[in-house]
Amino acid sequence: MTEVTTFAESRLVQVRRDIESVCTEAGRAPDSVRLVAISKTFAAEAILPVLHEGQRVFGENRVQEARAKWPALRDRFPGVELHLVGPLQSNKAKEAIQLFEAIHAVDRASLCAALAKEIQRQGRAPILFVEINTGAEPQKSGVLPDAADDFLKSCRDTYGLPIAGLMCIPPLHEAPAPHFALTAQIAARNGLRLLSMGMTADFPTAIRFGATHVRVGTAIFGARPQHRSIE
Repeated sequence: MTEVTTFAESRLVQVRRDIESVCTEAGRAPDSVRLVAISKTFAAEAILPVLHEGQRVFGENRVQEARAKWPALRDRFPGVELHLVGPLQSNKAKEAIQLFEAIHAVDRASLCAALAKEIQRQGRAPILFVEINTGAEPQKSGVLPDAADDFLKSCRDTYGLPIAGLMCIPPLHEAPAPHFALTAQIAARNGLRLLSMGMTADFPTAIRFGATHVRVGTAIFGARPQHRSIE
């Protein structure tokens, strides 16, 4: 076993223990939280030990990277579930529907239209999350909180999209708790049961605010390698 393998496996085990501990403290069942291991930019060799440890839910940022990396891994490890956690261009909707079991960043009408078209054409419906830009950060994608209710209604009534939950990424230099609370409030009043909230630095807080999916990369794989965009 290599040093990298030992590191990845042991860190995954620790993250799982941390999730279980926080869930117990919060009075939640540990299986109410899904760990999405964020494997974006990591090569297959870095992902293999995590797969061998039994992890089957992974997050990628880019359609093209996932298409290049995951088919061979899926052949070796049945039951892999891929989540697209980064922004999605409308012209990549076809491939996204083919590749991913969940899409976390639905955020605009043009993307809704493209997804609806491909879902109908392919007969394949991934779990869909609407991204909420809780900090109203201009450099980030996502629906502003004040526009969320109308956008969710449009997703359902105009495009027929079965939105299952919300996703948020709090501003880097702000306390995450208010952003998680706001996202949970929007989800509750719209009857949405899934919350994609929390990353390496703040997933325990997210769980306390009701996260059902936590997106953890660095705590499992270590520092992310330098990566040139391939899209």
